[in-house]
Amino acid sequence: MSGSLGKKVVVAVCIGLAPGIRGVPARLGAGRHPQAETQDYPPEAPHRKFCINRHDRKPINYTCTGCVRLTHVDASAETRNALVVGVANERSIAWGIACALHREGVRVALSCQNQRLSRRVQQRLAARLDEAPVLECDLADDTQVAALAERLRKDWGRLDVLIHSVAYSPRELLDGGYLEHLERDAFLQTMDASVHSFTALTRQVALPLMDRGGALLTLSYLGAERVVPNYNAMGVAKAALEASVRYMAAELGPRGIRVNALSPGPVRTLAASGISGLRDIFEHVKRTAPLRRNVTLQDIGYAAAFLCSEHAAAITGQVIYADCGYSIMAPLPG
Repeated sequence: MSGSLGKKVVVAVCIGLAPGIRGVPARLGAGRHPQAETQDYPPEAPHRKFCINRHDRKPINYTCTGCVRLTHVDASAETRNALVVGVANERSIAWGIACALHREGVRVALSCQNQRLSRRVQQRLAARLDEAPVLECDLADDTQVAALAERLRKDWGRLDVLIHSVAYSPRELLDGGYLEHLERDAFLQTMDASVHSFTALTRQVALPLMDRGGALLTLSYLGAERVVPNYNAMGVAKAALEASVRYMAAELGPRGIRVNALSPGPVRTLAASGISGLRDIFEHVKRTAPLRRNVTLQDIGYAAAFLCSEHAAAITGQVIYADCGYSIMAPLPG
């Protein structure tokens, strides 16, 4: 199956069903997986069901009346490689995405801003991803970005997925009015860290290593198109980032490289902790979003894995919301 990011998938087609019970196999063997469930077969054969394990996509070892177990389908002859930039700790959005990609069989490398973060991620997190390499890279330093590209070229030879989960703005710009503390240097620092870093990674890392196409994904937020209290200069930066996604998608499409932005709801990350009134934002989103909850790292990870897979092969230049539906709601008057 294309789009499974290199992971082998087992499909079992079940024909026999228990009388009167929709979607339940007529007879299960001793090896039934506790997470197994059934899904509808295509409309032309409504009496059939897919037996899958939706929890972790591992093979399901059971039998039922009329069940034919198909052979493994290898989605890719080669393991896909992904660089995830912006991991700081296990609450980072980048970490949630790295975990989701790893679950789909992607080989992941993590990049951190400095030696302190790299050491912490190496000690606490890398082992969870089969000892994923942890690479130090300050995106404000073109020399370090070039060294990162060379390291990946030497170790892997190519890159298939690039995740950019990096944003920064001085704390004083994230409290109060937009104009109140907007000095030139602080504004330029925000734009460089939050926008140009994605372009720099694309030019110096992705393009030389994605000779057979690939997927680029960055992270945005609703503050790019709506006024969010205290988000201020970061909202302007996210708007520029989304525009950059569209221009990059148009330019890189002929090379088979897709570029998208994922815009999740608010998440309690290290970067978000600097935004004044964050707790009120969480409570408001929970009350207002159609799903009546805030987004989780797992939600974001699954959405990112989809956008970087062949299931999303026709999607590029888009900003995809993963915010429990909050972005569709109009503010109440008063």
